Amino acid sequence: MANEVKPQPRVILFSTPTCSFCNAAKRYLRERGIKFRDVDVSRDAAAARDMVRRSGQSGVPVIDIGGKIIVGFDRAKIDQYLGLR
Repeated sequence: MANEVKPQPRVILFSTPTCSFCNAAKRYLRERGIKFRDVDVSRDAAAARDMVRRSGQSGVPVIDIGGKIIVGFDRAKIDQYLGLR
């Protein structure tokens, strides 16, 4: 049987435009070819509340990978949750 490609989990990145770690996380995901939804919590109060509800944190970035939450830009966890090497 051919090498099966698992579908990529849904990725949501909660960020602000001025956050350097958010921009690094976006760059990292793009470099790895990962599709993600970027949610600007500085413009969307409901999204900011949603982010705090999911993560318990008000700091960004918060990355939701298939329901698993990463607070901050943690390459190792991103790779682990996406099944990347």
